[in-house]
Amino acid sequence: MPTVSPSFRQAVKQLSDKEKEAIILKAARRDAELYDILSFELLEEVTVEKVYEDAADKIHELLINASGRSLSKALTKSLRKAVKEIAKFKRITKDPKTEIDLHIYTLRLIFDNFTGQFDSYYKGFFTATARLLLRTIQLIRKNLHEDYYVEYKSDLDDFLEQVQSRPKYLTVALPKEFEVE
Repeated sequence: MPTVSPSFRQAVKQLSDKEKEAIILKAARRDAELYDILSFELLEEVTVEKVYEDAADKIHELLINASGRSLSKALTKSLRKAVKEIAKFKRITKDPKTEIDLHIYTLRLIFDNFTGQFDSYYKGFFTATARLLLRTIQLIRKNLHEDYYVEYKSDLDDFLEQVQSRPKYLTVALPKEFEVE
């Protein structure tokens, strides 16, 4: 991202309200993510819950509708897109708890529907899932207070147990269980 120079800042201050409005609308039409950020910041009806629901729906659609000659490869590709959707959610809302909830939602979707693909010849999906699980644990430890750990412990322990049951495929160092301190 470019840094805003003092001269640019001064030029923006000198613009009339009508000119600022035209520039903002032009930029929002060109960049969908900027439009989403501005909608979240400016409109009362666009809440964190609404943005979460939209992201969760897109993630669900990506994973459930994954298809191709190799389902495992298609799921890996869809999981990458889902992680990008979570990153977009984070850039729009800057809400770490709800971002972690999206991670848990994605993991729950995977573990409820696609664990059979973990034993596939193509190990990319299993590895990507294990990395997402590790990243989720790291985010919880980094961004949330310890009081929230209990809320996620049962889900994370279940996910860790399912991943640990396939040790020959595991390339990521994961803890045995999610520890609540």
